[in-house]
Amino acid sequence: MKYVNYLKDEHAAHMAMFNALEPLFPLISDVGIAMQNTIKNGGKILLMGNGGSAADSQHIAAEIVGRFKKERKGMPAIALTTDTSILTSVGNDYGYHYIFARQIEALCRPEDLVIGLTTSGNSANVVNAIEAANAIGATTVGLTGGTGGKLNELCTYNIVIPSSVTARIQEAHIFVGHSLCEILESV
Repeated sequence: MKYVNYLKDEHAAHMAMFNALEPLFPLISDVGIAMQNTIKNGGKILLMGNGGSAADSQHIAAEIVGRFKKERKGMPAIALTTDTSILTSVGNDYGYHYIFARQIEALCRPEDLVIGLTTSGNSANVVNAIEAANAIGATTVGLTGGTGGKLNELCTYNIVIPSSVTARIQEAHIFVGHSLCEILESV
């Protein structure tokens, strides 16, 4: 019983944040349609983030390549967070701020869609990668929180979760990621 009040407070904060997401539904729908168009036009989806956002990137990529709810052919998605040899060599040779931008330079094409997850919207390695994707002509999506940070100015779409609490933002990012996967599967 020691943590019951704590859990009640966390649940209330979680529910309040989720109730505040409704104004974002049209934007989330637009991103889902952009993802559908990316796949229809022969493109792929590239995802990245740090820490919990790296795990979320991998989770969403797995749902796209494998399946979310519907039995279907695999769709092309790559989490840029998974290849330790690339991450460590680029980090060593160019600096940690370029671990994703260098992969975007190598793997991204104009028909692709790039998703950067960063709770602040300011993670330098994600910002650099979004800038690189924009230079290539890809569609860019931010999944952020707080004020949206630098990604507000850089992304084609920036889904800004209305919270400044990292845990709440990450909880919402998974909801948004799952929603996008379901929209993608509805093709």
